[in-house]
Amino acid sequence: MKRIILVSYLLLLSCALFAQESKKAYKNGEWLEYKMSYSGFLKAGTATLNLEETELDGKKVFHATGFGKTSTIIGWFFKVRDTYESYFDVENSKPYLFKRNVNEGGHIIRRDIKFNQSKKVATIEDFKYKTIKEISFKDVQDMISAFYYLRNINIDTLKAGDEIALDMFFDAKTYPFKLKILGREVIRTKFGKIKTLKIRPVVQSGRVFKESESVTIWVTADENKIPIKLKASLAVGSLRAELKAFKGLANSFKIIFD
Repeated sequence: MKRIILVSYLLLLSCALFAQESKKAYKNGEWLEYKMSYSGFLKAGTATLNLEETELDGKKVFHATGFGKTSTIIGWFFKVRDTYESYFDVENSKPYLFKRNVNEGGHIIRRDIKFNQSKKVATIEDFKYKTIKEISFKDVQDMISAFYYLRNINIDTLKAGDEIALDMFFDAKTYPFKLKILGREVIRTKFGKIKTLKIRPVVQSGRVFKESESVTIWVTADENKIPIKLKASLAVGSLRAELKAFKGLANSFKIIFD
């Protein structure tokens, strides 16, 4: 279950591509929690994402913290405790600082990436190996800032089959990332019936996923655009994630009443 947190990230990243220009899709104090199950019945873990306004080097920024952990049962075999943090611009979502602190079955990663947006240079500091290096970049997002950046893109004219692409900076390299729009669907959830936008991230097949398009995500079709359900076919078994709780949304959470 080493890659449970990767799937959680895809869930969070893909959540909000559909915000209207007139409204912000998120605000200070937003908090989301997801529960995950493995192969349909075994509780796999939880993931949360919290957003707060703060200052960094004299700039007004959002500080987003993502945390994921495996359940007690899964933890007997493979314990995961991962924390990801991003400090990004309040207005344009450009990242300034990305922090990764993970423990995946005893595999430790502690790494900070500082983005100098004026020089377009990323400074990567690895605390485990005590190394520092600089890498040039163009227009990129980190794993967490991308989630919020996409939420404020206006895609009213897009239709099923269209794709949205961006460049993501992870570790010390820029990666292309794409999301494919599949259409609209009303689904039943613990909160009631919800209108959703159905999307699919194009991921790399191999060790984790069966195919490059084996992850499907349902996003609320309201001004918040948060992911409410995810299904993924893994190399071994399958993973399902569902929104468990939320608070501090910028807009009303719309439910269809029969």
